[in-house]
Amino acid sequence: MSIPENVKVVALNRRARFDYSVEDSFECGIVLQGSEVKSIKEGKISFPDAYGEVRDAEIWLKNFRISEYVFSSTFGHDPDRPKKLLLHAQEIKRINRKVREKGFTLVPLSVYLKRGLVKIELGLCKGKKAYDKRADIKERDVERDLRREFRLKEW
Repeated sequence: MSIPENVKVVALNRRARFDYSVEDSFECGIVLQGSEVKSIKEGKISFPDAYGEVRDAEIWLKNFRISEYVFSSTFGHDPDRPKKLLLHAQEIKRINRKVREKGFTLVPLSVYLKRGLVKIELGLCKGKKAYDKRADIKERDVERDLRREFRLKEW
C-alpha cells in the first residue's frame, strides 16, 4: 500500500525499508489520549525501533514514543506507553498467521493524517541480509548516476 495524495505525512520510517523487505502493508488507526494527537500533529514522535505485537487478538505498537505536548495541563500522557492499533478482525487474524511464521515482524512504516485522523502504515516485513542491503545501495547509486548523466546531457 502506498500513501494516497490527499494526506499529510507526519513521519516516514526510512530505516525500516532499508533493514526489511516489506511483504504487505496495512492502514491502521491508533488509540490515542488527548495531548498525544497534538504532539503527533507537531511531529514530536520517534519510532526507529518500534514494532507491532499481536496479543489477545489485538495489535499493540511498542517503542513508539510520542513526546509530551508542551502546552498540555498537568495531566499529560506517558510518552512510552504501548499503543493499541485498530484493524478489522480478519486483518488481525491474517497478520497473526504471518507473524507466527519464521522471520516476519510488524514495523510501522509511516505516520500520517487522513481527514484529521492519525493513521499508521504498518508493514509486514522480513529482515534483509547484509548482501541484500549492499545490492540496494548499489542499485541506488547506479540510479543516481543515471539521473546525473541525463541532467548533464540536457544542458
